[in-house]
Amino acid sequence: MTTLPRQGKAALELVHSMIYFAPEAADAFAGLGLERGRMSYFAGRSAPMGAVGPGVVSATFYNFSPTSIAAAIPRAWEITTPAEVVAARFGAADGALRRMLGDDEVKSEAVAETAELARKASVACSPDGKPLFAAHADLEWPQEPHLRLWHAVSLLREFRGDAHIAALQRGALTGLQALVLHVATGKSFTEQAALKTRGWTEDEWAAARRELQERGLIDADGAITESATALREEIEADTDAMSAAPWEALSDDEAQTLLQNGGRLSKALSDAGALPQGVFSKR
Repeated sequence: MTTLPRQGKAALELVHSMIYFAPEAADAFAGLGLERGRMSYFAGRSAPMGAVGPGVVSATFYNFSPTSIAAAIPRAWEITTPAEVVAARFGAADGALRRMLGDDEVKSEAVAETAELARKASVACSPDGKPLFAAHADLEWPQEPHLRLWHAVSLLREFRGDAHIAALQRGALTGLQALVLHVATGKSFTEQAALKTRGWTEDEWAAARRELQERGLIDADGAITESATALREEIEADTDAMSAAPWEALSDDEAQTLLQNGGRLSKALSDAGALPQGVFSKR
């Protein structure tokens, strides 16, 4: 059964995650001296936690190679500061949203309304056991409605993400195993994109596939099994249960308005090319 937290993820996530593919972000981080690609990603997403080391980033990101993270963190903090990265990220979000949605949409009453509903939902989230969410929640709220919306959706995303890591561990899946299993569904990254962006080697990927085969979660051809489908649904349901607080803070009408407006904005972003070609599976 699809729950409200899961509907919210589907409707809203692109409003936040477009930042990972936006040229504005890549250019802004490069302007600080960071390397494009993984270093910029790791620094950009972890900056609200301060100049933390690779262990903290690996723990909170979960499905990225710790070796890949250690190659970029803490070296990134020898180049720039977390405060500068946070500011650059908000600036990039501003530019990307204006480019893809247009100034009229950015200044619209619909965006302002959606921002306030998303903010109301996000401030209802407790930081207990949610380290990455808690760090982002400590940031000051921007004044512009479209950036308030972006920040609020970022908070909702990281809140659910922290919960999802707990659910994955309860399901006895490592970050790499979860990634391999997700790719096997054909509804995620392509395998090539997952290897490139997450930094795992082909040998590490093959080892994780063997581990999943031994558990009966993928078959000899690498296809997901019924047992794996059931396990993934248990994990998603567990994640939903731990992600319900922001949606319980909204009335039924407010929740539906947030879903509808968020879905419309996400579609507009998708139509504007927010997601690159060749990264996600077409199945």
